Amino acid sequence: MAPPKSALEFLDFVNASPTPYHAVASAASLFEEAGFTKIRERDDWSSSVKAGGKYYLTRNGSSVVAFAVGARWQPGNPIGMIGAHTDSPTLRVKPVSKRTANGYIQVGVETYGGGIWHSWFDRDLSVAGRVLVKEGDSFVQKLVKVDKPIVRVPHLAIHLHRQTNFDPNKEDELLPLAGLVEAELNKTEETDAKEEADYQPLKAIDERHHPAFLSVVAETAGVEVSNIVDFELILYDTQKSVLGGLHDEFIFSARLDNLNMTFCSVKALIESVKSASLDNDSSIRLIACFDHEEIGSLSAHGADSNMLPAVLRRLSVVPGSGDKSAAVKADSTAFEQTLSTSFLVSADMAHAVHPNYAGKYERNHQPAMNKGTVIKVNANQRYATNSPGIVLVQECARRANVPLQLFVVKNDSPCGSTIGPMLSAKLGVRTLDLGNPQLSMHSIRETGGTYDVEHAIKLFEAFLNGYGELESKILID
Repeated sequence: MAPPKSALEFLDFVNASPTPYHAVASAASLFEEAGFTKIRERDDWSSSVKAGGKYYLTRNGSSVVAFAVGARWQPGNPIGMIGAHTDSPTLRVKPVSKRTANGYIQVGVETYGGGIWHSWFDRDLSVAGRVLVKEGDSFVQKLVKVDKPIVRVPHLAIHLHRQTNFDPNKEDELLPLAGLVEAELNKTEETDAKEEADYQPLKAIDERHHPAFLSVVAETAGVEVSNIVDFELILYDTQKSVLGGLHDEFIFSARLDNLNMTFCSVKALIESVKSASLDNDSSIRLIACFDHEEIGSLSAHGADSNMLPAVLRRLSVVPGSGDKSAAVKADSTAFEQTLSTSFLVSADMAHAVHPNYAGKYERNHQPAMNKGTVIKVNANQRYATNSPGIVLVQECARRANVPLQLFVVKNDSPCGSTIGPMLSAKLGVRTLDLGNPQLSMHSIRETGGTYDVEHAIKLFEAFLNGYGELESKILID
């Protein structure tokens, strides 16, 4: 059986998205193609956001929120939401990355998130991210993705390291090589000498980073090195994501956690607007994909910021189609009413059972790949799932004709967490945690199920389509 089209579309999405900036740009491109209108937080929405419309916005270029307003929307009505995140554990180029040792050019990097760092050794790595470039009197962002391998973290030969365990020192031993010093010394400087009168508060960028490294970045950005003011670059594996297994049942990929859920939520919102008209919908369908989940979400564009609360507050008072007033009164309780009737699906990847380590999993909760999205439950509220939420999602899965699975960790094992509990506590919104099952979570190369992409898209689409109707049927105050 041929793999579903959505799995192939996901491969295109993740291969084009080595960084959160690229992931948001990829999502924005899909929204634009589907007829969504871009809006900005700094603008007045009173005349632009209307019942029956489709919109998206970004913050910092690394977080995105998109929504479709039902034609029968009224202030205070419910919002069905899916939350995911755009970031993954990685190595980030340091602000001063220029290093040399024993004739090698090295690039200083900083660990981001809780990666399985030994998986980064002996991979063909490159860099991607955003570059801030001076254009006249302005500074603009340009996305860059160097498509060829330019750095590598080599293992120490087994003859020099006989220990069975491998736990590299992240500061001294997780340091990529980028070339030989001779090549750097023979390279002609590409930046003009700066006049003494041109005061720079920081060291010049070509003093902080190797000129050869800067040249590659500048060429990819289509600018001169002298126009680069700063950048945020991370390392990524140049090996493309592919289908694998004897019957193409697997996805072998970087960043499954959590671009798989980001893609599925984006695709589901777009499909929900295609397959079910907004004409009879009295709710808002919304997805939010945040940066910085892997490091705790506490940033201006993470899930623990004011981003989603601010958007929800503004949407809660969008006038209904029959409301002639420009806005609801400032002292209205529409925001609180909307929160009390809304629901958030926190979508973050889940653990599939590992056949070589089955003892690490609770014996009755061993999710299998391609057997459906996994509902994650934890009595200590590391996940925000409860029974009413399970009933709701189960009804959505029944309508979509897709399977579901359940997962809890063993009592003697630690449990990770997601954006679900923090947003549920911040907003008072009913929340459920779920995600597609995968192996090798936080490795540079992860494994997921080909058919679970379609499972999640259909489940999310059914939730977004049906929540406005289902909300009143599963109401527990």
